[in-house]
Amino acid sequence: MNHTLPAAVPQRSSPGVPTPIAVDGPASRFTKGSAAAVLVCWLLVVFDGYDLIVYGTVQSSLISETGWGLTKATAGTIGSMAFVGMMIGAIFAGRMADSWGRRRTILGCAVVFSVFTVLCAFAPNAAIFGVLRLLAGIGLGGLVPSANALVAELVPAKWRSLIATLMMSGVPIGGSIAALVGIGLIPAFGWEAMFLVAVLALVIVVPLGLKYLPETLAPASDADKAAKAARKAAGKDKGKANADEQPSGFSSLLRAPYLGVSVLFALATIATLFAWYGLGTWLPNLMQLAGYNLGSALTFALALNLGAVAGSVITAWAGTRFGPVPTAIAAAAVAAGALVVLVTGPSVTVVYLMLVLAGVGTHGTQCLIIAAVASHYPGHLRGTALGWALGTGRIGAVAAPQVGGLLLAAGLGVNSNFLAFAGAAAVAAVLLAAVGLKLQSKSPSTPSPSLTGASNV
Repeated sequence: MNHTLPAAVPQRSSPGVPTPIAVDGPASRFTKGSAAAVLVCWLLVVFDGYDLIVYGTVQSSLISETGWGLTKATAGTIGSMAFVGMMIGAIFAGRMADSWGRRRTILGCAVVFSVFTVLCAFAPNAAIFGVLRLLAGIGLGGLVPSANALVAELVPAKWRSLIATLMMSGVPIGGSIAALVGIGLIPAFGWEAMFLVAVLALVIVVPLGLKYLPETLAPASDADKAAKAARKAAGKDKGKANADEQPSGFSSLLRAPYLGVSVLFALATIATLFAWYGLGTWLPNLMQLAGYNLGSALTFALALNLGAVAGSVITAWAGTRFGPVPTAIAAAAVAAGALVVLVTGPSVTVVYLMLVLAGVGTHGTQCLIIAAVASHYPGHLRGTALGWALGTGRIGAVAAPQVGGLLLAAGLGVNSNFLAFAGAAAVAAVLLAAVGLKLQSKSPSTPSPSLTGASNV
């Protein structure tokens, strides 16, 4: 579905800040500076993935070693706290990024996430630990929609979907790092060391962001505002004035022509993140409950995340070839099928294979949803739309750890979790099919960019 994009707003540069980029529309070419900025955004996304798995790696230690009196149900609730924060951060940071700039929002969120994650290592009890996870989640939740909105504006249109999907490979790579680091770090230095790793974002990635991230929405000077007012009063430059005054914010997403597809994107993201974050939070503990030791359980988490890394590459190619929405439908179906197979009690080799496929499917679906949202909305709504989808989608991330804990506490066993996550993936496939039909119905004569192959990006 194509929409006429407003004219790009001229930007002003500031000393010490990379040259600003027009707020609307993609870049005409991919420069070295843009590549550096995309790399910094990718590194920040790696920490999102690290945080996804880090709580799962320390969960059994928190239950057995801290003396905080945690049960499986309360551990699930604490696991949800970060995702509550992510939901808050994603919703409001997307709007902030559209209002006062991607660069400021990204760097601010990175600092908040890093500081409060490090403080988790010093939490004296479960309540304070949960609050710190909530605050860290607010910063972390704002990173992904803001970074994706910035990247969408730094790359040429033909590469937008490909780069957006590949950038999200940082999530499973970060998760793989958490699983690998946890195998050696937790026995040697305790669970606290896993949270101290976040200091690397503060001392390495944030300074890189200060150097390489451009601002895409510089605030207008008083002179610019006065000139705009004068043009409006004189009736001049009407086309530009209309572009500048295009409505943005959540109200624009929840009315024609975006209402239906915005709701469907949000619901599909809720279902996808329920499956992905549920697995990320509970998989190590589930495998321990199934009889494996901590080291073996973390290798299963590693298989899930390596599958997700592969899924990022596979879905990037397939999304470009067949369109992000059709590919996402297939990916969600693969995830649902793989998780159902785990319930049958297969051999260890098959378990590893199914977890790889589950990683391909769940994370691949989420990457493709992000690519579809970034391509579907115009620039003045892109950050808000990404924040809306990822923010409301965190409802699934919040619910999954609690549902997993409650199912175990009710004595329903490990398979109940796998069936719940499989059901969520199947629901996501159905919702994405509805997205495809809706976009197709709105463009009966012209193929929708979200449904076709090369033209989708």
